[in-house]
Amino acid sequence: MEKQAIIERFVSYITIDTESDPASETTPSTEKQWDLARKLHQELLDMGMQDVTIDDNSYVMATLPSNVDHQVPTIGFISHFDSTPDFTGKNIKPQIIEKYDGGDIPLKGSDLVLSPDYFEDLKQYKGQTLITTDGTTLLAADDKAGITEIMTAMKYLLDHPEIKHGTIKVGFTPDEEIGRGAHKFDVDKFGADWAYTMDGSQIGELEYENFNAAGAVVTFHGKIVHPGYAKGKMINSMYIATEFIDSLPRMETPEHTEDYQGFFHLHNMKGAVEKTELQYIIRDHDKAHFEARKNVMHKLVDDMNAQYEREAVSIEIKDQYFNMREKVEPVMHIVDVAEQAMKDLDIEPIIKPIRGGTDGSQLSYMGLPCPNIFAGGHNFHGPYEYVPVESMIAASKVIVRIAELVAKKKK
Repeated sequence: MEKQAIIERFVSYITIDTESDPASETTPSTEKQWDLARKLHQELLDMGMQDVTIDDNSYVMATLPSNVDHQVPTIGFISHFDSTPDFTGKNIKPQIIEKYDGGDIPLKGSDLVLSPDYFEDLKQYKGQTLITTDGTTLLAADDKAGITEIMTAMKYLLDHPEIKHGTIKVGFTPDEEIGRGAHKFDVDKFGADWAYTMDGSQIGELEYENFNAAGAVVTFHGKIVHPGYAKGKMINSMYIATEFIDSLPRMETPEHTEDYQGFFHLHNMKGAVEKTELQYIIRDHDKAHFEARKNVMHKLVDDMNAQYEREAVSIEIKDQYFNMREKVEPVMHIVDVAEQAMKDLDIEPIIKPIRGGTDGSQLSYMGLPCPNIFAGGHNFHGPYEYVPVESMIAASKVIVRIAELVAKKKK
């Protein structure tokens, strides 16, 4: 797999702005996501994939037909083409660092520095080719690295018909970053027995557990009065909101948790005297702990309303996705195949829980078991994002090797 071709393919995808919008009710949530969806649709046609489709919601699917005589399972590979609204993905100007020397990397569009002193994972990529941001945008390796790897692997299999494989499906989705990537995914049309999302981070990651997830909107109601005449009359909703924030466990936040530890994350707030709104995400791998976290927030609201003797606070909590472990464990051979593929390529598998979610978590509950494989990027959702090109090449090879291993399994 040619290194320069992967670089060029990746850069062609990341320079298309596909930021999704949680406030939108359309699918895709932003019109600009169509730009990359249509490009991928055409590229799949041009490379010779079969049954290439793009539906009314911008979901792209295609098939690589089997080249073996016996029946084998149909597998799929899935990535999302939207980028997060957490940080701008407009006008991405990637830096390509050849033979990384192991030191600081100035992000030359800004005064930021990508340093191994702070981001220790950089140290393992000394001597490799890195693609970074210029410090003014994110990189969108989440998940355009995954798309690059799937497209590269399909092109490689088409160009090398001597490699035996069963039927392979590919799918590219919008709006994963706002939790809707699988909402309108047609599992029956896709037609795979199982699939893999190429949406993990560092080389070797293989994940079949993820957070249970919910979003909460907490609204605080005050009363605005002229401040010169406010004594005994004004009620400042921002102060009530501060009480709520301070009442949740301070150490159960993303910056203080790891591995299987869950959290409450205040990710947005908007306030004035009359009304303040807090937006939280609630995460936990353990289902019972997840339910307990939601109950803690509901009880806190009830207690504060009792304290103020009125409805000073209201809350709406909506579940977003659940831990796919429940759906993958009964078919653990699909994880074993991916693990063996990595070992065959001298890649050390890193099996660990996802501290987040992927399309695969929702798809697993929709009848398509879907573990997650590394795509290679680091520091997603911000200006320090980077991806080693060698990791993208490795992920493409893992896809090919999985296809080879599954071709040996009679259905």
